[in-house]
This record gives sequence, structure tokens and C-alpha cells, in this order.
Amino acid sequence: MSNRREFFKEVAGAAAGVAAGVVFTGCGLLDAQQSAKSAGAPKRRQVIAIMAGEMATERFARMDEWGTDMQALSINPTWYSVERDVVSQVIKLQNEKLAELCAKYPDRFVAYASVALQYPDLAAEQLEEGVKKYNLRGAAIGGHVNGDELSNAKFDPFWKKAEELGVLVFMHPQGIPEMDKRLAGGGGLTNVIGNPLETAIFLSHLIFDGTLDKFPGLKVCGAHAGGYLPSYIGRSDYGCVRFPEGCKGAKKKASEYVRQLYFDSMVFTPEGLRHLVAETGASQLMIGTDYPFPWSTTTVDHILNTPGLSNADKIAILGGNAARLLKITI
Repeated sequence: MSNRREFFKEVAGAAAGVAAGVVFTGCGLLDAQQSAKSAGAPKRRQVIAIMAGEMATERFARMDEWGTDMQALSINPTWYSVERDVVSQVIKLQNEKLAELCAKYPDRFVAYASVALQYPDLAAEQLEEGVKKYNLRGAAIGGHVNGDELSNAKFDPFWKKAEELGVLVFMHPQGIPEMDKRLAGGGGLTNVIGNPLETAIFLSHLIFDGTLDKFPGLKVCGAHAGGYLPSYIGRSDYGCVRFPEGCKGAKKKASEYVRQLYFDSMVFTPEGLRHLVAETGASQLMIGTDYPFPWSTTTVDHILNTPGLSNADKIAILGGNAARLLKITI
């Protein structure tokens, strides 16, 4: 199959083609790793820049080159240590500008609301405003807040609001500062291992601390294919056989929760994607790019060229699932 447009013409006709290539991507406006190493509050100009003009045009050219019709934009949070009055202004401006960008290019962009999770009540208000006032399609969050797990009960107001609104919460890792020493050295391990590890930890806490049972309607997507959790989910299941006292917070097997969570497709190889589909189901996957970071330029081809996927699986992963979750009319 040479490209995704030929694929959609062959299997689904023009109507399905509208949903082709809806992908998850970061705005690349903020550097989460730099923020994790900085003790001070981010400078104002770091948190308000939104692409426009030439930057948007260049992005569209790249999207067309890759075979991507739409992108779901998110901004990696670097403001979890900022005081309430300042962060309220920062988030308001970010969400306003994201909404303006999506309104200007409605056939190319949708976006997630930014929220200040260090103040869970405020984050809930920001999410509701983002969805209802600015037509944003969910929230983008980090994997922890200043070392606190998001399964902590103090974050329940945010999770309750996300469930009430029925919107997707997209988690992208920020790094694990306490592991910096272990991951230092060759191989870029703070990213290559640290980021998927943080995602696996985040999702595991939602499972075993009872958050997903407390809010069963939650829609949560973990970046980087859910980290190591889906690929090693059998160990999570067996761990509860071996150590049942540690699993009393969950009502089901970990592998059952994995089939209600969502993940991007950033696993790089056909065998990796085949296994991810086997563990989660094709209905739980969407294309991820990590754009503008240079991880892959062939995410659409990756789906099309993976053996064993049915046409229905490919349509779902290429855009159908994202269109449904992000309420994109096709």
C-alpha cells in the first residue's frame, strides 16, 4: 500500500478519508525536561508562545508530507510549581490562544486544554472552561505533580470533572527527577527509558490505587504506547496472584483496565504494534508522533504496513478512534 489515501479509497471511500491521520502531537512550545531541572518559575514568554504564520505553514507542509490530515495539539506542562494567581493567567492565555489557532485552522487542528493540576479545584474549572467555552477536546497533563501521584485523592475533583465532561485526558511524561543519576550517561536513558517508565508508573497507580474504579467513565490516554505497561501486563496480573495484599485497590485484573485505557502507537516496529494491538485492542490506539521531536516521520506508514491488521483496525488507528474520542465530525 503506497499511501493512506489510496488505502481509504480502496476500503472505505471518501467518507472515511476525512478521518485519516488524526494524530497526537506536542506543540513543542515548552521543554519539560528543562523545566524539571529548573527550580524557578518559567518566564512569561516561555508559556504564551503559540504558533502562527510561517510556523503554521511549515507545520502543514510537514503534515502533508507525512500523510496527516489533522493534529491534536498539547503543551507539555512546566507550570506545576507556579503560584495560583500567576498560573491562572498563564493557563487562560494558553487555552485562549490554542482555541484561536484551532478556530483559524479547523480542518487541521484540535487541541487539549492546559490545566494547573497543583490546584485540583482550579484544574477542574479550567478543564470545564476549556471544553465549554473554547471548544478544546480534553486536557493534557504530566505524569505527576511535584512528585505526587495523580491517583492521590486530592486530585479527585479534576478526575471527576473529566469523567463528567466525557473528554479525553492525554498524559505525556515530564521525567523522573529522582532517577536522573541512574539514567545519566550514554543512550539518552532519561528519555528512552525514563519517559515510558513514568507513563507505566502513572497508569499503574490509576489502576492499583482505585482511581479507574472510582471514576469508571474516565478516558485516559498514555503517551509512548503506555510505556512498559501494555507490553508486560502479564506481570502486573501475576503480581496480584503473588502479592494479593498489594492489589486490593483494584476491582479487576490489570489487563482488563488496559483494554479500557487508550494509547498512542509510538512503538516503532510492526511487531511492537502487533503486540500492542493484541494486548489492548485496536479500538484503544491512535497515531502518536511526539512532533516536533524527531522520533518518526513514518507513523502513518507504520500502521499501513503492519502485517495482521485488518482494514477495520487500520481505519480505527489511523483516525477513527481519535475522531470518536475528540469529537471530530467526519
